[in-house]
Amino acid sequence: METGSLIAALFILLSAVLSSCVCTIDGLQIDPLVYEEQLLWVSGASGHVNTYRIPLITFTPKGSLLAFAEGRKSSSADVGAKFIAVRRSTDKGDTWSPTSFIINDGMNPDGLNLGSVVVDEEVGSVILIYSMCFHLYHCGPASTMMVESTDDGLSWSSPRNLSVQLGVQAFAPGPGFGIQKRHEPGKGRLVVCGHGTIEGDGVFCILSDDHGENWYYGAMMKSIPYNQKKKPQDFNPDECQPVEMPDGSILINVRNQNNYHCRCRIVMRSLDGGLTLPIDELFFDEMLVDPAVAAGMLQKNGVLYFTNPSNEQNRVNLTLRWSLTNGSSWENNAVQIWAGQSGYSSITSLDTGSVEDQKFIFIIYEKGHKDYDETISFVKVHLYGGL
Repeated sequence: METGSLIAALFILLSAVLSSCVCTIDGLQIDPLVYEEQLLWVSGASGHVNTYRIPLITFTPKGSLLAFAEGRKSSSADVGAKFIAVRRSTDKGDTWSPTSFIINDGMNPDGLNLGSVVVDEEVGSVILIYSMCFHLYHCGPASTMMVESTDDGLSWSSPRNLSVQLGVQAFAPGPGFGIQKRHEPGKGRLVVCGHGTIEGDGVFCILSDDHGENWYYGAMMKSIPYNQKKKPQDFNPDECQPVEMPDGSILINVRNQNNYHCRCRIVMRSLDGGLTLPIDELFFDEMLVDPAVAAGMLQKNGVLYFTNPSNEQNRVNLTLRWSLTNGSSWENNAVQIWAGQSGYSSITSLDTGSVEDQKFIFIIYEKGHKDYDETISFVKVHLYGGL
């Protein structure tokens, strides 16, 4: 064998060995380290926006990062006129484009609310689902809206009102990401879960089996008492984040709005691709203490990751936890991302199978010193950084 061919063969063999070593890293070796952090949005810094809230993050099928937020125009309130702001990174978060406002609801008294982003890997599109007039405050009826990008987040379609298909039930997606099922049952299906109005609250999932062309309601878990005013400790599941598990089930981590049973997270599971949520598959995760907030969750290489302000009373102490048992238990050595004021969070990762991409997850969250809505910050976490 010629020298050049021998070197090439050895290189291929070495690459395969190294790849195999990383792919088979034991979950017990996970030791997350905050690799780098940067602010993406600062409330009050722009004349057009009073407050940035509700951060979402995802990778596109082409490997770009997209970060989204509500730009609340005149106050920090959930009602009121807003933009949907987006920034884009093509180098895994090292640098970001300037902010673009892709949706502007004018001066609507009860404007848009984010929202879930869902990536359709089969057709290469990114879909954003959001609500309009959700609180029915001086406007109506409520509408579920959709925009789509087919060019890696560079441009977006005109908004499409899904209420023709879904009706005018008030539905607030996420906030977080929706999923495309990779396994049966329902392989290829788009699943976006969210919650209803304060009285008619509960977890509801909308589904599409044709890449977002048509949507219909699937699984639901209604609040008790339903469509009635709630009291403390009533069962009132709210904002939620679904992930697909390796066995094809959908695990949904849910905000426990009225602290029913505990000041912790509600967990639900769908076994049929998002069509139903059996009561037997619901439990309360008392290890995940929570002040009633939207949290982040991600399933990556058989490990479940979770972020929230880990505190029973206040939105402080944003913490990253991970589970090696599909969420039935959590490792004790959690990582504090930020000790101070912290609110909503969302997690993503790039799933190319490459050695480098297996090392990192990416977190976006609300961060402040006096109030949690002062900034929205982006964090790159090296999963084996402490080794």
